[in-house]
Amino acid sequence: MGYMFDWSVIYDNIDLFVKGAYLSLKISAFALLLSIPIGIILGLGRVSRNKFISWLAAAYVEVFRGVPLLVLLLWIYFVLGSMLKLGSYLSAILGLALFAGAFIAEIVRAGIQSVPRGQMEAARSSGMTYVQAMRLIILPQAFRKILPPMASQFIILIKDSSLVSVIGVMDLTLYGRNIVTTSLRSLEVWSFIALIYFVITFTLSQIIRFFEKKYKVAE
Repeated sequence: MGYMFDWSVIYDNIDLFVKGAYLSLKISAFALLLSIPIGIILGLGRVSRNKFISWLAAAYVEVFRGVPLLVLLLWIYFVLGSMLKLGSYLSAILGLALFAGAFIAEIVRAGIQSVPRGQMEAARSSGMTYVQAMRLIILPQAFRKILPPMASQFIILIKDSSLVSVIGVMDLTLYGRNIVTTSLRSLEVWSFIALIYFVITFTLSQIIRFFEKKYKVAE
């Protein structure tokens, strides 16, 4: 109750906060770019007529959605990362991508299955192969439906990236931890970090909302 706030620690270390926020966004962006093809491939696998491929994709999704991200990051860094000499940054990006890919796969699957089955039947009856119908008819329609939740997944990924500090990645969270260690101003530092995350995610959510409205008008 007798804690005296001293916000000068924020001004004194503002350059570190900015650098940490930039690194967090950079890691999240690379992880998203890697997770999108993973999610698309798995999403297509989930709706595949081949039962083995469908089962394999479903198994991946269930496993990676069920394993805590923190545990996944530790396993990739200390086991896979050690064998392949990935380092902390690549391990963090890979861990986030594999984790987010499982959720994106479900977004893609739901988007594809939201397209009426008659679209596929009509495409096949016109002489298209399954791959052609999926690429030219189904996926373009599904894309508009999966874009908003995919963008929302990026927001979730940014918040999840705060866990990469446990494997030594210099992100916003680890910079904050170091500042707390030297200044002993935990409430000020973590409150400001929470504000930074809020500003980033709120800004992105408004951008997403803008595009959602734009697509609704265009439909």
